Amino acid sequence: MEVIAHYLPQFHPVAENDEWWGKGFTEWTNVTKAQSLFRGHHQPHLPADLGFYDLRVPEAREAQAALARRYGVTAFCYWHYWFAGRRLLERPFHDVLSSGQPDLPFCLAWANQTWSGIWHGAPDRILMEQTYPGAEDDAAHFAHLLPAFRDERYLRMHNRPVLFVYKPSELPDPAAWVERWQQMARKSGLDGLYLIAGLGETPYGSHRQDGFDAGVWYQFPFGADLGSKIRDRIWRAGYFKGPKRYPYLDRLPPLPTNVDGPLIPCVYPNWDNTPRSGRGGVLATGSTPERFSVHVRDALTAARSLPEGDQAIMIKSWNEWAEGNYLEPDRDTGHDRGDMLARELHRAGL
Repeated sequence: MEVIAHYLPQFHPVAENDEWWGKGFTEWTNVTKAQSLFRGHHQPHLPADLGFYDLRVPEAREAQAALARRYGVTAFCYWHYWFAGRRLLERPFHDVLSSGQPDLPFCLAWANQTWSGIWHGAPDRILMEQTYPGAEDDAAHFAHLLPAFRDERYLRMHNRPVLFVYKPSELPDPAAWVERWQQMARKSGLDGLYLIAGLGETPYGSHRQDGFDAGVWYQFPFGADLGSKIRDRIWRAGYFKGPKRYPYLDRLPPLPTNVDGPLIPCVYPNWDNTPRSGRGGVLATGSTPERFSVHVRDALTAARSLPEGDQAIMIKSWNEWAEGNYLEPDRDTGHDRGDMLARELHRAGL
């Protein structure tokens, strides 16, 4: 059973963020300026053991890997950004790859979406547009990733390097893209790639027909009670100024039964993106380590129904602090969520 955690490399300054948001901007900028927006809304959420780390520092990456092992995470899945040859936030993974450390397994997830100003409360501002120039760009992209695919730490399923595509529905021709990448992998001496399509957040029902090996079901852990339904109606009428808030569910939402092929369940530790979006944000209320533990238990049950080589659960995420969506210890609950994950894995005999 693989326990894969999405990993955000946004915790170091880069020239683009300096230009867009001001000198020294990182994910911590939004985290630390967050404010409580209604009675009972707890913000800011601040890191505990790891502190306000900088991912250019090897010791910070080693400390993260040590915690991941403690919690039972088997691989980090680094978000990877490729804009027709332009790379962003690439340094942390580049340093992991070139240094050989930490030795925790890893894979990559292509975050193939246009960057907007949502990180700074300006969602209509386009910062970096995602385009798809075609086969030549695919060849350059694949060549860039091939050293990672060949690394002995790279996560493999069915002996094939695992690559996530966050929004496969936005590829101009997903089936052609899959075929090109599989051909390039085989020509490079690999057994092919194990391609996982991001599903759930956007409609896309043909990933298996297009050649993807599996899907990961990204579904927010939200329900709807009377209060949230009333707030939604008022918000649509233009009177409620947000943020939108919904109860964190007691159980993991079930996976759909009408989607073909292996579906990897995804567990959210929490959700509150108001540090990024302010009153335009969305958050889960009533999230606790204990409820997260139940979601993990449900995800493990669902994953065990998959074929032997496809069994995995996804944690979204390891460190998306400005979305309130992290497994790392904070000053409020400490290691509780991570230790709950470890407990459920132990209970499942993993």
